[in-house]
Amino acid sequence: MNKLSLLKPVLLVSATSLFFVGCVTHEVRYVDRPVAVAQPAPAAPGSEVIVSGPPPAPIQETVTVAPDPTYVWIGGAWVWGPRGWVWGPGHWGPRPHRGAVWVGPRYVYRGGHHVYVRGGWR
Repeated sequence: MNKLSLLKPVLLVSATSLFFVGCVTHEVRYVDRPVAVAQPAPAAPGSEVIVSGPPPAPIQETVTVAPDPTYVWIGGAWVWGPRGWVWGPGHWGPRPHRGAVWVGPRYVYRGGHHVYVRGGWR
């Protein structure tokens, strides 16, 4: 048996291994603060939800440098979710159209109820 016939199976296994290693994907998640993150609410801006009580005190955030001069800082806020209040962290966002203004969410006490009014672009 010659050396070439012994080398073929080794090369085949090596090439197959490299092929499968190249197919592996890795998911990396970065978490920068230990709080729940709210997903954007599907309801229209300004819509209201009666909630069980007022939100916790706001979390102090550091405003970073804008990724683009046309972006607007949308400050973090407590958002009402399926399990109660969750923190929606602040972020930079593009205006949806010229002249659009971001109006943050607010919380009011009306008619004996705590009411959460969603924020949005106006």
